[in-house]
Amino acid sequence: MPKSVYIVDGSRTPFIKARGKPGPFTPVDLAVQCGRPLLMRQPFPETAIDLVILGCVNVIADEMNPARVASLRLGISDETPAFSVQINCGSGMQSIDTAFRYIERGTADIVLAGGAEALSHSPLVLRRGAVDWFARLNGAKTAGQKLKAASGLKPDYLKPVLGLERGLTDPITELNMGQTAEILAHLFDISRRDADTFAVESHHRLAKATHEGWFKDEMLPAVAQDGSVYEKDDGVRPDSDVKSLAKLKPVFEKPYGKVTPGNASQITDGASWTILASEEAVQQHGLKPIARIVDSEWGALDPSIMGLGPVVSTAPILKRQEMAVADIDLWEINEAFAAQVLSCVKALDDSTIADEVLGLNGAGGRIAMDRLNVDGGAISLGHPVGTSGNRITLHLANAMKRLGKRRGIATECIGGGQGGAMLLEAA
Repeated sequence: MPKSVYIVDGSRTPFIKARGKPGPFTPVDLAVQCGRPLLMRQPFPETAIDLVILGCVNVIADEMNPARVASLRLGISDETPAFSVQINCGSGMQSIDTAFRYIERGTADIVLAGGAEALSHSPLVLRRGAVDWFARLNGAKTAGQKLKAASGLKPDYLKPVLGLERGLTDPITELNMGQTAEILAHLFDISRRDADTFAVESHHRLAKATHEGWFKDEMLPAVAQDGSVYEKDDGVRPDSDVKSLAKLKPVFEKPYGKVTPGNASQITDGASWTILASEEAVQQHGLKPIARIVDSEWGALDPSIMGLGPVVSTAPILKRQEMAVADIDLWEINEAFAAQVLSCVKALDDSTIADEVLGLNGAGGRIAMDRLNVDGGAISLGHPVGTSGNRITLHLANAMKRLGKRRGIATECIGGGQGGAMLLEAA
């Protein structure tokens, strides 16, 4: 029989908005910043950790296999295996899902699973012409050959491309992520006002959660090398309103598009860890579970409508567990774009899609807004790609406990036309 798996604790750093230059932390720096105090408050020794898994998309050259680098910097035994996982926006959830499977089958009892991303450290990439020029120059043998190769230098070669820009463009459809959100806005008739209203609510909910201290144990301060202390998500705009957002111009489909900088997720740096444990480990170390992981699913679809990933990954869970949309008390849908989240809500509520496409047979329905992203999301706090799936799962568990809710689903769309979902139950 599969073993029960629990989320027993977790933490994250504040999410720090990228500001046009490398931020104060690398991905591993961030993982260490929230991991060290998290481990210090545990009742078990570090030798009890069987495995470390870390999701990271934008791996920097100095931190190959960031899971292992972070593990060693955290003081975890050098005999404890550590590996990194990458499935774009789902990487942080993939780390939890992989840990879940290890514990469920009895090959591990305690796993540290996380996500870390520093998008501000995204590399600058040379254009192909520049790469070819450097190759010719490097291959030149004589002074004459070197001079001839050097004369081929063009000013355009000195202008690199931001790696993040390429990373956010699908190589199959040649659409960037914002354009896929515009497609969904068109298909599901999401108005600009709908998107802006959702974005404003995200900011207001995050501001309230921060003010009320609901992140007290979940979000731990990060201290940079220069002594600067980061205590809160710095992208939140508590005074945001629909009128001010309406002044922003569309980014991807000018002039009539629905996606703007105000209703899209922010480019940020941040890390998150969760600690998963078996029932035996919970009893042995006196741990206090936050939630139990019941089920998970990974789905895929046409990359041009990748934003519907939460729908195709959630539906199989509902069918397996014989549940309906209404049976889920809380939802965390990663806010890649407001139009994308609202399209997912409409898709699940559309009987043709829910029944004929997803096979829910009457189990679809509308997700109530007071059950969705109750403390804000990526539009207000940011979307460090490899981290977000971990953060939403951890926060869902904490929100369920705080509000006394029984079931919750955390889910995200994934660049490339995929989606991940995880069902949690109160412990």
